[in-house]
Amino acid sequence: MSFFRSVVIIFIVFISASSNAQLLKEKHNFTRQDTLRGSITPEREWWDLTYYHLDIKVNPDEKFIAGKNTIQYKVLKPNSKMQIDLQPPMQLTKAIQNGKALEITHEGNAHFITLEAVQDVDAINTIDVYYEGNPREAVRAPWDGGVSWKKDSNGNHFIATSCQGLGASVWWPCKDHMYDEVDSMLISVNVPDKLTNVSNGRLRLVEQIGDTKTFHWVVKNPINNYGVNINIADYVNFSEVYDGMAGNLDMNYYVLRDNLEQAKEHFKDAPKMMKAFEHWFGQYPFYRDGYKLVEVPYLGMEHQSSVTYGNKYKKGYLGSDLSGTGWGLKFDFIIIHESGHEWFANNITNKDIADMWVHESFTAYSESLFLEYYYGKKAGAEYVIGTRRTILNDRPMIGHYDVNHEGSGDMYYKGANMLHTLRQLIEDDDKWRKILRGLNTTFYHQTVSSKQIEDYLSEETGIDLTEFFNQYLRTTKVPTLEYKFDGNNLKYRWTNIIDGFDMPVQIKVNDTEQWIFPKADWNALEHNATIETVELDKDFYIKSKAI
Repeated sequence: MSFFRSVVIIFIVFISASSNAQLLKEKHNFTRQDTLRGSITPEREWWDLTYYHLDIKVNPDEKFIAGKNTIQYKVLKPNSKMQIDLQPPMQLTKAIQNGKALEITHEGNAHFITLEAVQDVDAINTIDVYYEGNPREAVRAPWDGGVSWKKDSNGNHFIATSCQGLGASVWWPCKDHMYDEVDSMLISVNVPDKLTNVSNGRLRLVEQIGDTKTFHWVVKNPINNYGVNINIADYVNFSEVYDGMAGNLDMNYYVLRDNLEQAKEHFKDAPKMMKAFEHWFGQYPFYRDGYKLVEVPYLGMEHQSSVTYGNKYKKGYLGSDLSGTGWGLKFDFIIIHESGHEWFANNITNKDIADMWVHESFTAYSESLFLEYYYGKKAGAEYVIGTRRTILNDRPMIGHYDVNHEGSGDMYYKGANMLHTLRQLIEDDDKWRKILRGLNTTFYHQTVSSKQIEDYLSEETGIDLTEFFNQYLRTTKVPTLEYKFDGNNLKYRWTNIIDGFDMPVQIKVNDTEQWIFPKADWNALEHNATIETVELDKDFYIKSKAI
């Protein structure tokens, strides 16, 4: 098998595994459960999350979790029904408010609690929901989601959660919709005392309770639900202090005991990542919670301030270069990509996962920006252009709204190449960098829609990007430049486009670079000499056809 073919197959397996499970699954017939999961229901919209205290005990031998979630919320308008989400086989056993047990109506993954107390507008109230069970076990994490119950090479438990797309409610009860992030959170996890639990935020306290320990982790920043995680193993810790844009940033690393020395060398990509991404995107969004890289028994995931890692201490994607250019072997894919999500996914979060391109396109593009920072603009461009071979154009990058449905896996590298193309239209790298930074300040710790991001980019670039985004995000059509030349005349037009698409593009005519402005109808350019060659700028994600 050729290197090219093997790398492409690896990536397609990565996407296919997702499409068969929690991420990127195509679907046409949606059910009431899809609506309950993916829409802002009346039982969700009347209250705003302010605080969680997730307090649980994990029994690794039985693969069992039990405990409660204390939910604090602000009343936005009167209502007496609250929707809490928890997926079978986990069971929501009771709900208590003001010392009274409340009636619960169970409907699949959604559980409707009837509140007895008057819910006064602007009041801050709390409710305790209790649950237990054997959560769905992840078979091919992180793509199918759930809990990974593994053992390390020494026979110790090695456990981790991953639930993007599938939903946090696969292992804990919560308001499982992306639009409402909890403002802060305490995560208390009780485990056998020979093990360590690592979760999001900072470790406040470790309590010894008999032959168990409870680890209390405090999250002080808003956090999306799938970003919450538990990781349980025989961990050892090392750390460093990074001198960043907002001062000292604690960077902690939790790895299996046998991998400590290897990790100390390999994880040098983490501060390199931080330096490059603070340059491009602005300051790391979670200084109050620190940064952690945590070894897990699956590939990895962008859990906020608790980025999980399982790339087997290899460069590239499990030792392969997704771009086929060689540049992908200059960095550990998981450290760079999943950490890039701290800016795009955890800082700027989509309200509806139909708009997950906001997470994945910018983060896939961040890989090339990392390379550009350390190896130059040409290296970054070659990498992102090389990733085009993974693009399928099977369906649009934006999914269906209000039913928990993502768009195509093309949101990774088609999205990255769309952004790389947009950069060419701006023709000003300093301005492009300011725009990327501006996104992270304008939408700091916010949930957003695709429209908000599209409108921001149109405004800041000074270009009406309506047709640009409609073309690349909402269709599978790749703009095709048809051209023909005779003597000094070059004729050209766009095909395979939506109405109104008129993106300019840079070409080289007889080795002379210049812009042309194609539309659906034929246009003509008169050159100052006989035209012998026409070459398209590879930085534009388009196709061409000589007539």
